[in-house]
Amino acid sequence: MALCTNTAPFPLFPLTPAEQRVLQQLRSGCSNKGIAAVLVVSPRTVESHISNLLAKTGCRNRTQLLLWALGER
Repeated sequence: MALCTNTAPFPLFPLTPAEQRVLQQLRSGCSNKGIAAVLVVSPRTVESHISNLLAKTGCRNRTQLLLWALGER
C-alpha cells in the first residue's frame, strides 16, 4: 500500500528552489524552527513550504513526506 497518492519518484508539480531547500533540511532531521534558522526565513514560511510539498507529493503528513523524499514510496 502506497503511503502517498503520488507514488512516482517526482512530484505532481515541479518543486520550487525554496521547497527543495526545505525538503533537504527535512531529510536532515531538522524541525520547522531549525529549518527556518538555517534558511533564514520565518517558521511560518517553512510551514507554508511544507504544506505546498504535501500537496504536490500527495503525502498526508510530514512523516510520509520524509519517507517520500527518502525514496520509500
